[in-house]
Amino acid sequence: MEPQTENLKTAWQLSLGSYYISEEYGFLLPNPLMPLLSCQFLKSYRQQRLAHLVLSSITMGYVWQEGETQPKEVLPRNLAIPFVEVSRNLGLPPILVHSDLVLANWTKRNSEGPLEISNLDTIILFPGGESLRGFILVTVLVEKAAVPGIKALAQAMHAVLQPSQDALLKALQQLKLCIQDMTRTLGRMHGIMPPCF
Repeated sequence: MEPQTENLKTAWQLSLGSYYISEEYGFLLPNPLMPLLSCQFLKSYRQQRLAHLVLSSITMGYVWQEGETQPKEVLPRNLAIPFVEVSRNLGLPPILVHSDLVLANWTKRNSEGPLEISNLDTIILFPGGESLRGFILVTVLVEKAAVPGIKALAQAMHAVLQPSQDALLKALQQLKLCIQDMTRTLGRMHGIMPPCF
């Protein structure tokens, strides 16, 4: 083979490979079954939570793909093993839970904008359309409204240990205001969810 022809053949092989095109399979993905996912690269708590969200949504999609009458009873190994591993690391069950559906499943449309329903969206939209999306986003806002109450509970515990009745009263008043704010926020659900019959 002449050197020029050999160079063209090498260039052709390099250009195909750089676009993930196989000489044998073309655009087909050779051996398309997903390999066993490794959780070793999930270093932070945040990464593990997002992995749990994604794996739980894939799992629920797989289990319920044929509807309620024919749920899958066994997960493929390449899904079950990483899902169980991430779940164990987080202390969560290997199923879609509130911490997936709501706590880890929200994003701001405009990162600089306010934490308001008009500026929120879900990361993964589950079946249920706009009603479920609205339910998730209002619940996100209720969780956010709970933050002062969480702080007030810590302050109340500290006041009991001191002991300080004034500090305890102040913390309990803050908790009361927080519960009222959470209740108002939860009331926004009526404008989003259709009435049940």
